[in-house]
Amino acid sequence: MLFPTFEYAVFFSGVFVLSWLLRPHLLAWRVFLLVASFVFYGAFEPVYCLLLAASILVNQAMAVAIHRCREEGQRRVLLGVAVVANLAGLGYFKYTDFFIESVSGVLETVGIDTGWVPLQIILPVAVSFFTFQALSYVIDTYRGDAEPSSLLDFAVYLSFFPHLVAGPIVRARELLPQLTGRADPRKVNSALAFRLIMAGLFKKVVISSFVSAAIVDDVFAVPESYRSFEILFAIYAYAIQIYADFSGYTDIAIGCALLLGLRFPQNFDAPYTATSMQGFWRRWHMTLSFWLRDYLYIPLGGNTGGRNRRDLNLFLTMLIGGFWHGAAWTFLAWGGIHGVALAGERRVLAAREAAGKVPGRWSPVIRWIVTFHIVCLGWVFFRAESFGNAFSLLWRLVAAPGIGDAVTPMLVFVIAAMIASQFVPIDVVKRAQAAFSRSVPALQAVALAVGLLLIDALGPEGVPPFIYFQF
Repeated sequence: MLFPTFEYAVFFSGVFVLSWLLRPHLLAWRVFLLVASFVFYGAFEPVYCLLLAASILVNQAMAVAIHRCREEGQRRVLLGVAVVANLAGLGYFKYTDFFIESVSGVLETVGIDTGWVPLQIILPVAVSFFTFQALSYVIDTYRGDAEPSSLLDFAVYLSFFPHLVAGPIVRARELLPQLTGRADPRKVNSALAFRLIMAGLFKKVVISSFVSAAIVDDVFAVPESYRSFEILFAIYAYAIQIYADFSGYTDIAIGCALLLGLRFPQNFDAPYTATSMQGFWRRWHMTLSFWLRDYLYIPLGGNTGGRNRRDLNLFLTMLIGGFWHGAAWTFLAWGGIHGVALAGERRVLAAREAAGKVPGRWSPVIRWIVTFHIVCLGWVFFRAESFGNAFSLLWRLVAAPGIGDAVTPMLVFVIAAMIASQFVPIDVVKRAQAAFSRSVPALQAVALAVGLLLIDALGPEGVPPFIYFQF
């Protein structure tokens, strides 16, 4: 059940009405949210609900056992079992075929025919996201940062449909307290919620679909048929596509949750304005960035152990983060590029500081250009179907001069406008939001209706799944 569909609009309308009718009755309300979330998830494939239910039961049992245990050694064992169980489930569905193909391919190069064939395992929607959220719940319980909730509350937290499929990755301590509190529908910032939903729909249905059809899909499929400027703008366009697609999803998710009286953390903050790689990861998919920091980078040692160990921890974190995105060597390359760039950036900045060098007037512009193009280099491997495809793109970028017909004025305008829009001062956005919130309901309704008509007119027939559904 995709967000930008009539099916979801009908589903959410019913959930919205019944949720607020039941909200005074907290037990019935939470049961209803759980049922609604399983209905939403089951619409993709009913059997997926069994996997989600198993994750709920196993992780709740492990969290309760860890909380009740007083012997530290046993608590570590229980935590290890929980982590292994979660990663084993994720690994089976996501990486089994990858390892079969990789190992058999390597052995075949030395003349060993294993006869192994991929099992054609179908990756369940959302398994990566709810696995990470379940892990954070169990680990926080072990660390003493949180206590286990009731089984019902945990089930609602893990399965709640707005964030279930592609995030944001909400921590238990961020959502669970909201499930037990009273909410007044008159205090819900509906204007903000509708603005987020409309912005998300526009980014996904109009922007992401346009750049994908205009250049991205064709160029990445057959790079040999295109010239340097077409390759360059296809890379820029994919940077816009994945931002519009993913941030569009999370805008809709945050807006829908807000209409139900629940708040999610921010997930994007103008990432293409970053003037450093560290700044980029503080603005892009922020809930994943903080998850990787708290549950991977810091346990690996974080900033302790000297510069070399710190850089290794950073590189491994990004490498694992890349592999989490998909079972392909290209995702490892994407993570590796970011790991090397982050570590290298730290060393360069430390060397400049030690030498007493002061940033020049144009330093922020130069740093922005460098950062943006490193990010775009990473997107090449993120989007490419194989290393051959990625290297063919990069080779044509320098070896096939020319503009080509695929670079149209409209494409250039959309890319430039989307990047420029991220530099709009936040105060301007807040003032515009405040003015919209103060306007009379009739005017808000007209604005939303016009927005929906524009999105429908500008969007394509049918909307493809969100990019992050495959992760």
